[in-house]
Amino acid sequence: MTHKLKLLGGLALLLGALPLAQAHVHLQTPTATIGSSYKAILEVGHGCDGSDTTRIRVQIPEGVVAVKPQLKAGWQIETKDGAYAQPETLHGAKIDHGVREISWTGLLPEAFYDEFSFVGTIASSLKPGQTLYFPVVQECKNGVSRWIDTTGKAGVSNPAPSVKLEKAQGHHGAHSH
Repeated sequence: MTHKLKLLGGLALLLGALPLAQAHVHLQTPTATIGSSYKAILEVGHGCDGSDTTRIRVQIPEGVVAVKPQLKAGWQIETKDGAYAQPETLHGAKIDHGVREISWTGLLPEAFYDEFSFVGTIASSLKPGQTLYFPVVQECKNGVSRWIDTTGKAGVSNPAPSVKLEKAQGHHGAHSH
């Protein structure tokens, strides 16, 4: 019987910790491949101290190019363009500017969860092991949550969503020309 109680107690602790793990706005896929397309899915699991979310703004870091947000029913999307610090060649064309910020405006009641998506390409000039941060400002009917800490330190109360960059896998095998 005590073994069952220990198991139940451990399960209760684990389940109690789950909301804390999901307490921040974060990216569903924690890794991205250099030189490849990346689909960013921002997961928003709560409002601001119990208040409904009305706007999500995300900054696009240097090295993420050719960004396109996904349309979202019931939400208005705005983008802000700007110059890239380093031009990138994509599909044979040189690009030197693009989307630098995305903003979704609508209503996400506190009782619900939602996702906000966009795609972009991870520049081939970036390095494996590097972390890219996507600072997010979550505006609510009452209050604002700023998920903008880019220090990478564990335990900060306002971490920016991030992805760890991985090296592109080389193509091995015979190719006939």
